[in-house]
Amino acid sequence: MKALFSTAYFPPVAYLAALSRHDGDRLFELYETFPKQTYRNRAVIMTAGGLRNLTVPVVRTNHSRTGEVKIDDKTPWRTIHLRTIEAAYAASPYYMFYRDEMVALLTNGYEYLYELDREATRWVLRKLSLSDSYETTTDWIASTGGTDDYRNRFSPKVPYPTETMPPYYQVFSDRLPFAPNLSILDLLFNLGPEAGEYLKKVT
Repeated sequence: MKALFSTAYFPPVAYLAALSRHDGDRLFELYETFPKQTYRNRAVIMTAGGLRNLTVPVVRTNHSRTGEVKIDDKTPWRTIHLRTIEAAYAASPYYMFYRDEMVALLTNGYEYLYELDREATRWVLRKLSLSDSYETTTDWIASTGGTDDYRNRFSPKVPYPTETMPPYYQVFSDRLPFAPNLSILDLLFNLGPEAGEYLKKVT
């Protein structure tokens, strides 16, 4: 059985660490009933004022499947996300190195959330020098009965244990404590090419 993952918007570091351990053997869930307040449409970054959620607004019903959820473009969320990311990371060592590709990805105009999540995750995997191959579910899988079901393993509502993630330089380290398991953007912008090696240390 392939490892099962939820979709995610610029996923957290621990998610990418797990994904990297299943290089070429991944299955992304599209047939679950779309849950609220998860990384499926949320990324968490560090700003000068502390942690900030970047949430992609969506159009959904009570029983929408993840693969059916559309992005709600009634608000200028893309502009807000890009401005917030730039304010947070313009001073980071590698922001300008990745900026143009990230902007192109966010302004592509995807209609469905899973399309944005797919391309964001693929882009990140390529920047980490990992395979960006994966498959998607063709029906709902209730349980794998094993340890390789990561669909609900990572939650923005559950703090990640700091001791399982070594501290690294963050932009506001001089005034704010280290924040583990932020969006992979935080790791990329701060560590650049070393981000892939860092993931090997995450347990």
